[in-house]
Amino acid sequence: MRFTELGLVPELLRAVSETGYTEPTPIQRDAIPLVLQGRDLMGCAQTGTGKTAGFTLPMLQRLLQAKKHSHSRGPRALVLAPTRELALQVEESVRTYGKHLSLKSLAMFGGVGMNPQIAALRRGVDILVACPGRLLDHVNQRTLDLSGVEILVLDEADRMLDMGFIRDIRKILALLPDKNKRQNLLFSATFSDEIRQLAAGFLHDPAYVEVARRNAPAEAVKQTIIPLDKDRKKDALLHLFNTRGWNQALIFTRTKHGADALSRTLEKSGIRSAALHGNKTQSARVRALTDFKNGKLSALVATDIAARGIDIDQLPFVINYELPNIAEDYVHRIGRTGRAGAEGEAYSLVCHDEKDYLKGIERLIRKDLDRLTLPGFEPEMTLENPAKPNPPRNGGGGNGGGQGRGAGRGNMNNAPRNPQRPSFGGKPGSGQSKRPRSPQTRHD
Repeated sequence: MRFTELGLVPELLRAVSETGYTEPTPIQRDAIPLVLQGRDLMGCAQTGTGKTAGFTLPMLQRLLQAKKHSHSRGPRALVLAPTRELALQVEESVRTYGKHLSLKSLAMFGGVGMNPQIAALRRGVDILVACPGRLLDHVNQRTLDLSGVEILVLDEADRMLDMGFIRDIRKILALLPDKNKRQNLLFSATFSDEIRQLAAGFLHDPAYVEVARRNAPAEAVKQTIIPLDKDRKKDALLHLFNTRGWNQALIFTRTKHGADALSRTLEKSGIRSAALHGNKTQSARVRALTDFKNGKLSALVATDIAARGIDIDQLPFVINYELPNIAEDYVHRIGRTGRAGAEGEAYSLVCHDEKDYLKGIERLIRKDLDRLTLPGFEPEMTLENPAKPNPPRNGGGGNGGGQGRGAGRGNMNNAPRNPQRPSFGGKPGSGQSKRPRSPQTRHD
């Protein structure tokens, strides 16, 4: 199927053609006709499969063809997004596909002054893409009228719930026309029971489109686990950059402080890098993203929340320097690569302390991930069999002491006990253990 068969008007087809696309992705193929019919919709697709265009294109056409229902100067369409980066990405898509239309759009988020946003609202905005917090700031200052909203879109709804926006969302829903008088769309890369409960409260007789198994990572992404001791992660990462020729890698940490520290380490080693997280100013975040997209940076070190909305064509590598403590975040992280049919690689540097996170991820995606032990970086602590110390290698021996939490297999050349899931390696003669750290929480 081609875009010309979806019922889109010539102005939109022209804009799509100018982007170089001719065939819709599965989520676009299934969602666009339903939205054009005026149906409410729940859309579930893997990150990077084109779901933004799946609602942007039909939303633009619906606004173009429908008469304005209200005398309000406020927006006719409202898209809620969890982060600034995602809001900017969606609004950029609106401008890209709506370039031949007379509709006006605005991205609204915190971290910048309100006055330019107020001025834009006064000039008139048809499509508002907003983060919930800043939107409510405008409502409280009476600079925004939502009584004329005809189309509501919740994008990355799962992330908004994870970030604690549920109360803000409910406040915003109460400010809109009745759900039977507007079209409602909910899009997400993953669907949980909480998402379905939220949808039941504001969707009216929705159609349901799911083009990927729930919580499934993109099939085009090759996923690899690299077992390491925690204190060897930095050296191993530098080794990978130097030996594998990585020139554009998005690296994830769990905390803002960790992102800053790792970025500084990479810079000191001659690898151009920047950190991206919620404490950065908007101008710094935009500059870091722009430099990374343009190839001026080899590494962008980001937290989960800040990285939502990063959309880079042909991004080759995603690196989990630390595994997320929320398994669904793993799907979103690696979804930054392998987008729109392109291939990508995701590497996760995993230490013994993160074994429970890894088990949760593999349980979620229903797949045992491949292990790769780096020569010279064999870890002391095993993952699969933490109660047994490493056996001595090459006739060597260890004291076998420790605390009953020794490591397992040595390296890639030793025969694994389970060929499907080889164990983490260990250094010869080591039976010592490290006390597992309590799980970290994300602070972004």
